[in-house]
Amino acid sequence: MWFDESVFYQIYPLGFCGAERENDFGEARHRFGKIEEEIDYIKKCGFNAVLFNPLFESERHGYDTVDFFKVDRRLGTNEEFKALVEKFHSAGIRVVLDGVFNHVGRRFAAFEDVRQKREGSDKTSWFYIHFGGNSPYNDGFGYEGWEGHMELVKLNLQNEGVVDYIRRAVLYWIDEFGIDGLRLDVAYLLPEWFFEFLRRTVRERREDFFLMAEVIHGQNFAKNLTPQRLDSMTNYECYKGLTSALNSDNLFEIEHSLERLFGSQPWCLYTGKHLFNFVDNHDVVRAYTALQNKDKLFAMYAILYTMPGIPCVYYGSECAAEGDKSDNDYKLRPCIDDIDKNKRPDLLKWVQKLNAIRKESRALSYGSYDKCVLSNKYMCYKREKDAERIYCAFNISGEDITVRVEEAEGTDLLTGEVRNLNDIYLPPYSVKLFRKNI
Repeated sequence: MWFDESVFYQIYPLGFCGAERENDFGEARHRFGKIEEEIDYIKKCGFNAVLFNPLFESERHGYDTVDFFKVDRRLGTNEEFKALVEKFHSAGIRVVLDGVFNHVGRRFAAFEDVRQKREGSDKTSWFYIHFGGNSPYNDGFGYEGWEGHMELVKLNLQNEGVVDYIRRAVLYWIDEFGIDGLRLDVAYLLPEWFFEFLRRTVRERREDFFLMAEVIHGQNFAKNLTPQRLDSMTNYECYKGLTSALNSDNLFEIEHSLERLFGSQPWCLYTGKHLFNFVDNHDVVRAYTALQNKDKLFAMYAILYTMPGIPCVYYGSECAAEGDKSDNDYKLRPCIDDIDKNKRPDLLKWVQKLNAIRKESRALSYGSYDKCVLSNKYMCYKREKDAERIYCAFNISGEDITVRVEEAEGTDLLTGEVRNLNDIYLPPYSVKLFRKNI
């Protein structure tokens, strides 16, 4: 499918556009133009899909949705967003939205109806209400929130009215905006039948609609990556393993995860599946901030692009943007105007090169994974599909390394040089990618 061969660019719209932290529910602002201005840049970088975090009407950060049928007025109007999607499509870039179906904001109309009418509301069963208690907001009744966050009211997905509301919203997003897929927020809390319901819903319009799940711990989630349910899920294991491996000079850590998830043994969890890979996102410390030795940046991104799965880059990180989780994560989600695109032009060019290599290789999109050479500070693995074999070699040390993988010639995808693969020279902090036709 198109998404298996895509390279994604993730945008957190409210932060990217410099929106106010609190929605005053006043007049619509018109900020989608900030995103439109970046389309040529995104295309030039080589990305062919964008993932938008929440952009529907909310109280604060987007995950506290109050209206699934209206884009957040801090960003613009439905008509303006529709035009934006059309501009992306004209540029050959697919558009995926964030679907937040586990919870809503307190100003969601059905919840406000319960607050006003209490037991007399016909929406009480939309949530997990107990009238014998109280809430931190002194509502005079209790309810369930997402993981203790009471500003995020948990939806009752067993309720037919809730499910119908979600179904109508998803079809509206497809029909009105022409979106190409959805990221399912906190999918680890959604029931399995709900994935099948969503798949049936989107198939009413499109067979190639992308459904990707946000999953923090993926040990038991493989059963949901089926044609009847989901296409992909977030690969948090390799995100954590990669950063840790580079910071501790222990490539055994990331290789262990790659083998455990994608290897050729029967016990490997996700062999043949395409997980959604990243080195940072809107919820975690920026990669440039997290990586202690910046000389390893090129290896970090090369592993992201060559490991099995779908690579995604968070906006600004291709330019070495920094950010930690202080200030309620707002430092992770800056306005695009505050990001210096000239900070690390070498990193930006590297990401552009990796985008080009990734899109030209079926082995990197669909190939098998096999370890070739492994040490604490250097490693090599191969990806293979049909007649194409790609060797991916990395040196994260300050010393010269030579790795030997095969008595044959291969083409260096970075320089075009042809050399013997039994003598791959890796200077300090370097990456080599070789293609061999078999």
